[in-house]
Amino acid sequence: MQEGARQPRSLRTRVYVDGYNFYYGCLKGTHHKWPDLYKLFQEHVLPSALIERDGQYVRSELLTEAVQFFTATIIERAAKAHDSVSSQARYHTALRKRHDGRIRIVEGYYSVTKARAPHIDAAKPDAWPRDCERVPIWRLEEKQTDVNLALHAYHDAMTAQVDHVVIASNDTDLVPALRMIREHTSVTVGLVIPTRDSERRPNEDLAKYAHWVRRHLTDAELAAAQLPRVVLGGKTPTVKPDSWYPHPGLFQEALRLATEVSGSRSKAFQWFGAPCEQLDGQLPLNLLESEAGAQRVLAYMRDWIVRQG
Repeated sequence: MQEGARQPRSLRTRVYVDGYNFYYGCLKGTHHKWPDLYKLFQEHVLPSALIERDGQYVRSELLTEAVQFFTATIIERAAKAHDSVSSQARYHTALRKRHDGRIRIVEGYYSVTKARAPHIDAAKPDAWPRDCERVPIWRLEEKQTDVNLALHAYHDAMTAQVDHVVIASNDTDLVPALRMIREHTSVTVGLVIPTRDSERRPNEDLAKYAHWVRRHLTDAELAAAQLPRVVLGGKTPTVKPDSWYPHPGLFQEALRLATEVSGSRSKAFQWFGAPCEQLDGQLPLNLLESEAGAQRVLAYMRDWIVRQG
């Protein structure tokens, strides 16, 4: 490099993830519920953002507590599955272990209250809410998450802790925070829309305050940024919940059979993770990601058990 040449600048960067938006936009109904958020943004999202300062392209430099994850603890009596509470806690533990000092989890809370709300009349579906009968409901609301995210991002920008804030949300409640960051600081604002649908448009009220916008995340990126099945650290390792694998019913049946044959879960997973000659050299764990592959693995296992019996 020529002596005296300017070094490319880097921007001190933090990422602020709206956990509710991220789950329902990117993870619900997918095979990718065990995401390594730090890896996702460090290796996939941030390198794709072209940021120019003073005629130079600059890179993002992640700070300590670089990824801040804003979420709320699931309430058991309102959970959709019997293991939702324990699975969420396990995921948070895995993130902290894997990225101690690099990921910060900021928790709000859920409120469950009895309320009354207008009921849509099947005979008059277009009737205004004021003209509908009010019926008792359970109202489940996430509290403080959006406020926490907005305040943390604005505080970091105003106190000059960062040069670059990246907001992963499509929630218009964050518009005032982005507008004030733009009005009161020179901090670069990035916006990541947490969706896998490339056709879904970002909220324009948010996008107009961003210097750059990432309009969706791909399945390939989410698949490439998953935590290990077992995350070490502490007194005991943290293991991905069985119900978070693709086709959990088929997966759990395969795991049950493999555990019975091998004698332990750890040995069952060793078999899942090794090439199987009878399955054309493929890894059973990879085959279990599709319904057809899972059925193939189960058919082989059942046939093997019958032949051994």
